[in-house]
Amino acid sequence: MFQVLSGVWALLLGIVLIMLGNGMHFTLIGLRGGIEGFSAAELAIVTSGYFLGFLSGARYTPVLIRRVGHVRVFAALGSFMSAGLIAFPLLTEPWAWAVLRLLVGFCMSGIYVAAESWLNNAATNETRGKVLSAYMIAQTLGIIGAQGLLTLGDASTSVLFIGASILVSISFAPILLSATPVPTTEVARPMSLRQLFVASPLGTLGIFLLGGVYATQSGMGAVFGSQIGMSANQIALFVAMLFAGALLLQYPVGWLSDRMDRRKLIFGAAVLGAASCMLGWITGGGLWPLMAAAFFAGGVTTPLYALFLAYTNDSLAAEDMAAASGGLVFTFGLGAILGPLIAGWAMQGFGPFAFWLVLGATFVAIALYALYRMTQRSAAPAGETESYLGVLPTASPLAVEAAGAWSAEQAEAEREADGQT
Repeated sequence: MFQVLSGVWALLLGIVLIMLGNGMHFTLIGLRGGIEGFSAAELAIVTSGYFLGFLSGARYTPVLIRRVGHVRVFAALGSFMSAGLIAFPLLTEPWAWAVLRLLVGFCMSGIYVAAESWLNNAATNETRGKVLSAYMIAQTLGIIGAQGLLTLGDASTSVLFIGASILVSISFAPILLSATPVPTTEVARPMSLRQLFVASPLGTLGIFLLGGVYATQSGMGAVFGSQIGMSANQIALFVAMLFAGALLLQYPVGWLSDRMDRRKLIFGAAVLGAASCMLGWITGGGLWPLMAAAFFAGGVTTPLYALFLAYTNDSLAAEDMAAASGGLVFTFGLGAILGPLIAGWAMQGFGPFAFWLVLGATFVAIALYALYRMTQRSAAPAGETESYLGVLPTASPLAVEAAGAWSAEQAEAEREADGQT
């Protein structure tokens, strides 16, 4: 593993710094929005703006890269994102924040595409799985670490926004100084939603619903904490628990995924998520029960994303996986745009604890549909499924394609090894 990381450590360092800045700004939106008196519905629109920009960036950044190159696109998007982060405390109006979040989401998605193309280019077929796993860990640690940085300043001032901007700005140095080869960026044309649904109904609908869960957790979690009277430090810990659970549960879920019917595992993870949301709802604001609810509800969300990717690939021919990856990322993005809007309107009408009700209902919908699909199609033998590889929901189609290709190659190698014994 050390030899693998020695070639990509600078890229991973840059990713950690980017995630520190981006993770700070996600929570800051909820904190500062509460201070400014923004409603839950207004902050929901602001949150959805980020994911609308993110989805657009995933589509159009490869076009920009082909026109002017990686370095120019990466530097330009980084500059715009850094400027956008500084502008938040200068323009404290919901409409302005929605526009800024759209810009930041677009830039962040483009930064992912460029960084992941360099990372993918630096890996070989033998090391790609480890590199992508290290990338997932770097992203998650950056988000968790960002919550700790929030305790060093006051959200009512511009200091933390400036700090986030500085972190994003300096993150480009290790990436640009180390990524000397200019890789090709070819993202397959996404499969249509109809084709995707016919191939894998559970994978398509499940990842759409999960998009709403992830965006609500990451975008509205701080809003929920602010509205129930949590301190800034408690809100930072609450958001950190959402991602700490994902980091720790990813590997046991991955181990089980390659050894059992993935639909049963999807059902079990969704039930655990729903039970965690019920715990969060009935606590009435108890700090540590809320932290436990966040740990497990957030903990199953990221593994479920990778599970849906792996399950969908099980139903596809190898040559269709790249197109399906783009379709799944697009489907997830649609859910991520709608999820916070529904949660925000529910919190506006029924109070902040509707945050848990919306999340819990979505997990229940995933569990029930997984249960239904078990009655419609027999399970694929474990030996014929693709290998599981953890991928974060924030990954671009490029990383999702790379993970799918690695999983298919790994599964084929294992089948050949089994056939020789």
